[in-house]
Amino acid sequence: MILDTSALSDFLREDPSIRRYVTEARVLCLPVIVLGEYLYGLKASQHRTRLEQKIQSLLDDVSVLIVEEDTAGHYADIRHELKKAGTPIPENDIWIAALVRQHHLALLSRDKHFDSVEGLHRISW
Repeated sequence: MILDTSALSDFLREDPSIRRYVTEARVLCLPVIVLGEYLYGLKASQHRTRLEQKIQSLLDDVSVLIVEEDTAGHYADIRHELKKAGTPIPENDIWIAALVRQHHLALLSRDKHFDSVEGLHRISW
């Protein structure tokens, strides 16, 4: 399972409604894009120190997915498909979707716009 930024944030805030999905996941992955978005959000957080410690601890238990040549191909396909269908989504989310497609895993996200991406299985909480 791949976490998007909202899923990561809710998990680290110990939201009980998401905990089950994360703890039951066979494999847990975090796109480097999500990590960057989350770390950026921490810059203005009053709980920055505590949450930075939590994210560092989580990084020991997840696979961080990086963007590579194969990812770029998936990105180009998805962006083209979304443009053709007239259903654009945020740029970073296209990269996340590309990693989801590349690795053939489900995405844990509340963002319904991911449903516009063909072949992507989104799980919400």
